[in-house]
Amino acid sequence: QVQLVESGGGLVQPGGSLRLSCQASGSINSIRAMGWYRQAPGKQRELVAGFTSTGNTNYADFVKGRFTISRDIAKNTVYLQMNSLKPEDTAVYYCNAVIKTTQLMTLPYWGQGTQVTVSS
Repeated sequence: QVQLVESGGGLVQPGGSLRLSCQASGSINSIRAMGWYRQAPGKQRELVAGFTSTGNTNYADFVKGRFTISRDIAKNTVYLQMNSLKPEDTAVYYCNAVIKTTQLMTLPYWGQGTQVTVSS
């Protein structure tokens, strides 16, 4: 029906940068909201950044101006530019979207996750 595919994770040194991508595909009528969460071992999943249904952006406090979320509506894709990465940013990053399907059902969807490791 609907799937989200993340890419762009990897291993970087502290202070480095990564750009994550998430593309939604399938029986999509419209995307209401879309963003990024992350989960580190032994920790709860937490919001990183996202677009609301009105197009506004929300950022977690720990981003501190380091991350920027953007989107390409035509491609059903959201990006997360991560700069000045810290070891504590190490986590699996998950794409999340609230999607209205072609059958007009509005539901949340999750990607499989992409690993981000920040280590020297």
